[in-house]
Amino acid sequence: MNSHDISEKIPTLLSPVAAAYGRRLERFGQTPRGVFWRGKEWQTRRFDILTKIFNQTDLEGNIRIHDFGCGYGALFDYLADHQAMRESRYLGTDISKDMIDAAKCRISDPRAHFIQHLWPTESADFTLVSGTFNMKMDANAEMWRAYVKSCIKELWKYTTRGLAFNLLASSSSPKYEGLFYVQPEDFLCFTQENMDPNAQLFIESPLPDFTIFARRR
Repeated sequence: MNSHDISEKIPTLLSPVAAAYGRRLERFGQTPRGVFWRGKEWQTRRFDILTKIFNQTDLEGNIRIHDFGCGYGALFDYLADHQAMRESRYLGTDISKDMIDAAKCRISDPRAHFIQHLWPTESADFTLVSGTFNMKMDANAEMWRAYVKSCIKELWKYTTRGLAFNLLASSSSPKYEGLFYVQPEDFLCFTQENMDPNAQLFIESPLPDFTIFARRR
């Protein structure tokens, strides 16, 4: 399936996902469970891993960070007092209007900006993607895989320094209906072939997912 075919199907593909997140937010509020995470500890551990993409120079601040699939803005909460956020800008993008509205109401920090969109809309030094592609609902797995790869390639076009993303590993247990599981090596090879030949894979038990870093060289 080519990228044009996928682009045409994306609104239909993502509509049930956005609706599911809206219902979840209404039920559990602006909490980790409100975005289908197990709890704050594992949510924070994922953020710990993703932000390891910053090198010492990046930690001096004055960078642009894009949180793709930002939900209610939990990653900005984590980053607010982080070294990397000194004189930096944060953009949160999400497909769910409910999530974006919640983030805007909750976060007034002038460094943060939130928009509802299916794709990246502006360039950033770093793009961080945490759990964004996990929920496929009833979508065909191969179609969802094609969408995820297409989206990652598009994010890379808008990333000037580094991209970090996580996905659920096919080896994780238990598995849940409606979630998307893949072999880490598949996406590592995809990233190395299409973005960064030296892309890195991180697997940290007991988290059920893996993380991949791609950097501009």
